[in-house]
Amino acid sequence: MTTPDERLGQVTELPEGVRLQFRRSWPDPIDDVWAALTEPDRMVRWIGTYAGERRPGGAGTFTMTHEETPVGEPMRIVECAAPRRLVVDWQTEEGWRVELDLTAEDGQTVLLFTQLFAPGTQVTDYVLGWHWYLDKLDAEVGGRPAPGDWDDFLATTGRAYGRTPSGG
Repeated sequence: MTTPDERLGQVTELPEGVRLQFRRSWPDPIDDVWAALTEPDRMVRWIGTYAGERRPGGAGTFTMTHEETPVGEPMRIVECAAPRRLVVDWQTEEGWRVELDLTAEDGQTVLLFTQLFAPGTQVTDYVLGWHWYLDKLDAEVGGRPAPGDWDDFLATTGRAYGRTPSGG
């Protein structure tokens, strides 16, 4: 299982943009982690819903239902190689691409979450948001308690990213 320090997102400035990566691991089988990432009844418990075609090239609407004001956004499945790799594009102004890669390492299932932002993007809020959602995924996969509400999460985790509950 991932330790608290290992749970932090890693931000790297690259010529093509700002890369955010998280690495999480569980003793659970890769198929179980994949199911938590992709099956509707499990996805809704940690992140939201997807209504649309579930295949490479498929398009639909993704709604992050745990947001203060959930909004459905167009999404396209770029790659899907179950149970190892899922790449999706949010078809919004920012043009987000998220890559989810699962591997088996030393009896653990390891998730590598990667998102590349445009050069110069201030990513702290995105890092915190994804950290919170990945903690919710950890609770879904491992059967542990989910992180508290956003304010509680920010109070306990925000400092690791230079953010305090008052926004400082």
